[in-house]
Amino acid sequence: MASNAVVHLIDDDEGVRQAVAFLLATSGFAVRVYDSANAFLTALPTVQSGCIVTDVRMPGMDGLALQRELKLLGVMLPVIVVTGHADVPLAVEAMKAGAIDFIEKPFNDESLLSAIRTAIDRHAADARRVEEVAAIRTRLDSLSPREREVLDGLVAGLPNKTIAYDLNISARTVEVHRANVMARMGAHSLADLVRMVFILRSAS
Repeated sequence: MASNAVVHLIDDDEGVRQAVAFLLATSGFAVRVYDSANAFLTALPTVQSGCIVTDVRMPGMDGLALQRELKLLGVMLPVIVVTGHADVPLAVEAMKAGAIDFIEKPFNDESLLSAIRTAIDRHAADARRVEEVAAIRTRLDSLSPREREVLDGLVAGLPNKTIAYDLNISARTVEVHRANVMARMGAHSLADLVRMVFILRSAS
């Protein structure tokens, strides 16, 4: 779990905020509390990575509307919604909109803590993935047009001779380009190179 992750707790009920914040703090989580969705949005420029735990039913902007607003703003923090029994259909709607979990009141402490750990771990993994994709794309952009053509042939599983024939160059030239591609991409093997290209394709 990311050591600098913060749980952003949004609930209009002061008693709930205090109780849940105490639970989280004593379980080792850093916590910031907000009494409304609007208060969280106001604080958004200073919000640290982690996850959001929000009640579904709140005066003004509810948890589902908050989720939609965050999506419009491009905020990728994972959202866990807390719901009363009567609001389960609303929580399911929130899940369809991208929330990663919902916790039904009254909830078991460990169920909430487990959901938060999962959310934070997933967010950290997603962040690492974004960084990896950006790094691979930067390396790919450093290739010359001919190196890109050789790369395409390698990823397609073509032998050097076939790539040479297709590009109307010598097999020796393909070998030189292949070595350059491997070095520029930071690939230790052909399998490593193929993995990088597949990561980029899956991110598109």
